Amino acid sequence: MIKKFIVIGSLISLLWGCQETTPPPTAIEPLPLPKQVEWQKMETYAFVHFGLNTFNDMEWGFGNADPAIFNPQKLDCEQWVQTFVNAGLTGVILTAKHHDGFCLWPTKYTDYSIKNSPWKDGKGDVVGELAAACKKYGIKFAVYLSPWDRNHAEYGRPEYVEYYYNQLEELMTTYGDVFEVWFDGANGGDGWYGGANETRTIDRKNYYNYPRLHQLIDSLQPQAIIFGDGGPGCRWVGNEQGWANPTNWSFLRKDKVYPGYEKYQELRSGHPDGDKWVAAECDVSIRPGWFYHENQDSLVKSPETLTDLYYRSVGHNATLLLNFPVNRDGLIHPTDSANAVNFYNKIRKELSVNLLKGITPKVSDERGKAFAATNLTDDNYDTYWATNDSVVQASIEFSFAQPQKINRLLLQEYIPLGQRVSSFSVEMWQNNQWEPVVIDEETTTIGYKRILRFETINTSKLRVVIHEARGAALCLNNIEAFFAE
Repeated sequence: MIKKFIVIGSLISLLWGCQETTPPPTAIEPLPLPKQVEWQKMETYAFVHFGLNTFNDMEWGFGNADPAIFNPQKLDCEQWVQTFVNAGLTGVILTAKHHDGFCLWPTKYTDYSIKNSPWKDGKGDVVGELAAACKKYGIKFAVYLSPWDRNHAEYGRPEYVEYYYNQLEELMTTYGDVFEVWFDGANGGDGWYGGANETRTIDRKNYYNYPRLHQLIDSLQPQAIIFGDGGPGCRWVGNEQGWANPTNWSFLRKDKVYPGYEKYQELRSGHPDGDKWVAAECDVSIRPGWFYHENQDSLVKSPETLTDLYYRSVGHNATLLLNFPVNRDGLIHPTDSANAVNFYNKIRKELSVNLLKGITPKVSDERGKAFAATNLTDDNYDTYWATNDSVVQASIEFSFAQPQKINRLLLQEYIPLGQRVSSFSVEMWQNNQWEPVVIDEETTTIGYKRILRFETINTSKLRVVIHEARGAALCLNNIEAFFAE
């Protein structure tokens, strides 16, 4: 009987010893919803501007153009999507309706749509064709429905709001899942307005009843991220040039930012004291214009320019939304396609060989077995290194068997538990001592992803030092280093 108790006691001790007793770090609010985390993992995706403006050679149509001019002879949404796939883009947002009010699907709520164009004898559906192409090639689909409508006679009145809701519901229930719904901040001004040809202004903050609008989307497309100046799913970055500030918090103060918010410079960095998770999306066109203009065929952004924007968007804790102006034939221009694909190949080449893969770093603090330093280099997003509670200063040191050339460093915080780091630095082992790596931008926030570029160093050891952070404990899930020739 004594032996039996000894055996049972030994088994209990063994089982107890196998269990991880250290709890994970306490999450620090504000926190992202799971769908916001999955959205940020998309990193780069496409925008498409196409419509009457394409045939009018305009950026903002007045709302009085004849639908008869919309007649692309070679429209091929699969060509668009194949370009996006080859350029590594994970989804596409289509301008289903721009400010001129012309609709790219046969909506039942207005005659100002492709059903009154000669294209396919009025029986075409660009939204439907693009949604089908996305499904065929395995990328995500989304829509932009401009709140402003320079064609509709009731714009600025309550009747238009109901019209807008009806169209939004039509889009949300006809074309399958959408990953994002995009709302522009441009609202109100001069327009055709059913022939009134006048200027109309609205209360940008309240006219559309955004809480009701968001509730409608959440009920019909619960996985969709809602874009707007103030979110709620993701925010405009405060410019249309494709970059965020190096210091970039994924927070905004609740109810402080709304479409048409005038302090747009704040959106480039977010609010460090924000109480709402609204990460930044960096929108930019591959050309100077958002719609196609033949005289811009020689002004397409180069792969080098696009690569720089990638580092200043995705590498600054944001996503990159890259616009393609479809031409009058209904195709993406060959130069746009080639430059986008070459941009993707350039990024892949620069970040192809992770010099830290499989290395176990030496850390100044470690929370426990489940949160060990090995998690920083195991290529698993959901494992992470964490420090003990109240530890917000730490160092992470990597040693190489022989000196390595390095000029890129990628860091990621485990954002399901919040964004924490507010100050860090990078050091190299040189002349038998630690010396700073010179980086031409502030090293403050990290967030979902931070990628640093610097002059090539040659070192046997590399160290990341975290100086300040919000709240208790640190929580990083990935560090990578590269040599980009």
